[in-house]
Amino acid sequence: MPHSARSALTVKKLLDAYYDNSRADSLKPVSFGTSGHRGSSLGDSFNEGHILAISQAIHDFRQVNNITGPIFLGKDTHALSDPATRTALEVLAGNGLKVLIQENGLPTPTPVISRAILEFNRLGKGGRADGIVVTPSHNPPQDGGFKYNETHGGPAGTSTTSWIAKRANELMAGKNRGVKRVSLEKAVASGLVEEIDYIGPYCEALFQAVDVGAIASSGLKIGVDPMGGASLHYWKRLADKYLPGLTVVNDVVDPLFSFMPPDHDGQIRMDCSSPHAMKNLIALADKFDLAFANDVDADRHGIVTPAGLMNPNHFLAAAVRYLLEHRPGWSGKGMIGKTTVTTNMIDAVCRAAGRALYETPVGFKWFVDGLLKGSGNGLLFGGEESAGASFLRLDGTTWTTDKDGLLLCLLAAEMTAVTGKNPARLYAELTGEFGCRHYSRKDKAATQEQKAMLKRMTPESIKSRTVAKSTVVSVSGTAPGNGESIDGIKVVLEDGWFAMRPSGTEDLYKIYAESCTSAAHLEELLEEAGNEADKAFLAMRA
Repeated sequence: MPHSARSALTVKKLLDAYYDNSRADSLKPVSFGTSGHRGSSLGDSFNEGHILAISQAIHDFRQVNNITGPIFLGKDTHALSDPATRTALEVLAGNGLKVLIQENGLPTPTPVISRAILEFNRLGKGGRADGIVVTPSHNPPQDGGFKYNETHGGPAGTSTTSWIAKRANELMAGKNRGVKRVSLEKAVASGLVEEIDYIGPYCEALFQAVDVGAIASSGLKIGVDPMGGASLHYWKRLADKYLPGLTVVNDVVDPLFSFMPPDHDGQIRMDCSSPHAMKNLIALADKFDLAFANDVDADRHGIVTPAGLMNPNHFLAAAVRYLLEHRPGWSGKGMIGKTTVTTNMIDAVCRAAGRALYETPVGFKWFVDGLLKGSGNGLLFGGEESAGASFLRLDGTTWTTDKDGLLLCLLAAEMTAVTGKNPARLYAELTGEFGCRHYSRKDKAATQEQKAMLKRMTPESIKSRTVAKSTVVSVSGTAPGNGESIDGIKVVLEDGWFAMRPSGTEDLYKIYAESCTSAAHLEELLEEAGNEADKAFLAMRA
């Protein structure tokens, strides 16, 4: 946020607004995006009324679907996460549900909840478990978020979130009179809220997915910045117990993230893929062989070498090549998953390795089923351009079905330890083999009408046969991997591609583009893609 607004923000203001019952009639509806319901108490979009309703709706969804196991509940370090967690506990316990939370009130990363769900359900200890993570991810300090993970461990699918949102809005329309609630003290006394240790089991299990021993014995000097988020105590445990070369460079936890440099637009975001937000760690790059960071709920990764912050697409491509060459336990016909707006360098790597590519719409939920199947006929890896990914254990079985930023950071360390080359050097080898890729995203202002039209676009909406002097090879509104709508349009060219999608939360649409030719060609692509959108908008209005 701009400096003046940032200095005026206080935790008290956020909490007062969260609990302010006088705002009940002005609360905005519950709306689930790709990563749960998000908003701010100051904007009447993330208030106690929302969390009461969503928590009750999740209980009702569980009843309808005969989900009888415990709920694994995690939270991050945003100012609104603590009160929202308390509200959720009061409702879940009020409905007689068993809830498992981290002991001592510490935060819990998103991937840790995913793994805990999968492990419980694999062991079949009694009923199926699911989970909730209270987090707006890398969003600004004034935001809150509430995310539901299903029994498969991954983000809830569209049909599930639509059901929960509809039920929650019905409850809110009835002034939440249908919500069952007890005090937190009564919930704890009843034994329904149980504190457990998430940290130890997760850190110990990492040996099943990453060669932690190779990292420990390599002598690498590694720096990590948890960015004030939920990964802090996990990195401290790893440094203390397993990785002597690892240094936590920032152990500050501040619910307003006052230590963060502003992002490109002056907003504060804990975005580990942004060179602006990562300014503090980048400044330390020459002190380490490798450095990395996580966003606040640790489902994203940012990789820093002495040369600077890696583009997430570059790291994902290098990671895929490394994994395909260093995971002998991944037998079978497993595929590599990527979203439709992720670099086509991954396509080139897959072709060279003889591995099939599975391209999906944006959203990690599309990788869940494949990651569950394992290396036999599922997904070995799923990654998206916004620095989120996960992959299988060493033996080819499921690790998580949600993005795991800690896992990908440790993979970067393993890659460096095993090959003697950091991920940036490994990506440079890919460009020598397959040519350079120039990738960027541009946001353009859009009305609600334009955003709706973009979702309705078909291949026939793009009339041009050449764009930026490049021949159009194909136009599609669906992802080739699963045939699902990408909520926009993608144009593949002979030497690049571009895609356009509406934002789910802001009055803008996003243009993604990649050129296999030059940075200048990329800029031309971004400009002409916007022109193609304008022409399509005019035609659709006619």
